[in-house]
Amino acid sequence: MAEKEKDHYEKRHGESEIGAAYDIPVRVSTVIGKSQIQVSQLMRLTRGAVLELDRKVGEPVDIYVNNRLVARGELVVVDDRLGVTITEVIKSGMVVETHH
Repeated sequence: MAEKEKDHYEKRHGESEIGAAYDIPVRVSTVIGKSQIQVSQLMRLTRGAVLELDRKVGEPVDIYVNNRLVARGELVVVDDRLGVTITEVIKSGMVVETHH
């Protein structure tokens, strides 16, 4: 919600209602790539098989919130775990912010 929209909502509905919305959990997922294969190929996959994805090394990954694309970013390592640095924020199908 844009800051102006948030201020307007808080004036109409009270700060406590909007505050409660901030506590709602959302599912955030990152997609590093996709692949489409035939069922016969799927059935032949075994441990150690390599599944080629549609992205090249270094290309941005997609970040989804509740299955909706909201951003793109770069994979990073944070204390031996994977993380994502956000490089683009997407609103209604348009990139609204880019950082490099």
